[in-house]
Amino acid sequence: MLRSAPSNGIRFRNRRDAGRHLAQKLAHYANRSDVIVLALPRGGVPVAYEVARELNLVPDVFTVRKLGVPGHEEFAMGAIGSGGAYYLNTAILESLHIPRAEVRNIIAAEQRELERREHLYRGSRPQPAIAGKVALLVDDGLATGASMYVAVAALRRRDPASIVVAVAVAPADTIESLRAEVDEVVCCSTPDPFVAVGVWYQDFSQTTDQEVRELLTRVAARTFPD
Repeated sequence: MLRSAPSNGIRFRNRRDAGRHLAQKLAHYANRSDVIVLALPRGGVPVAYEVARELNLVPDVFTVRKLGVPGHEEFAMGAIGSGGAYYLNTAILESLHIPRAEVRNIIAAEQRELERREHLYRGSRPQPAIAGKVALLVDDGLATGASMYVAVAALRRRDPASIVVAVAVAPADTIESLRAEVDEVVCCSTPDPFVAVGVWYQDFSQTTDQEVRELLTRVAARTFPD
């Protein structure tokens, strides 16, 4: 899908192209056995795949689910992640007067979807070993950063040596907020005005569950074709 974009930021051809740009900024992590690349499904998987391929690193997925505002689901009021971690934007909840009961129902529904996706993506494969490693959390872009915040919270429970957030595009204020939460933030582009993540991709078509499974199958076999 082609979108128009302002001229003050990088416009990526697709997510794999974004991954190659991001890999250049992460080159100091190349060929390190103590580094693992963790993609936020689904859009982050093709980006992370390319980062891992370029830098000879091991990639995997780290599943989180956005909690959308009722009636405006594309607008995040929070997110949930593996291991029971959650993030709620209390300012949004209070300003929109969203009932707590409705929030609980949304969390329960997204928890079921999170569990379904983890089983679909991972199958019988065990969770990756993260303790003591440098974890690169990769996504195709951030807007509010809600999903990334909960991913960071959930990941801390796995005792990594350090956490690096690596994304293709995001607003500058979101990036600055994240710097206080993790050890390093790497971002290819922080355009202003930001508008939306998809504006900065020529092709921002949805990544399917099947594509995620195929990429992870290649990873398990340690094959990285172009």
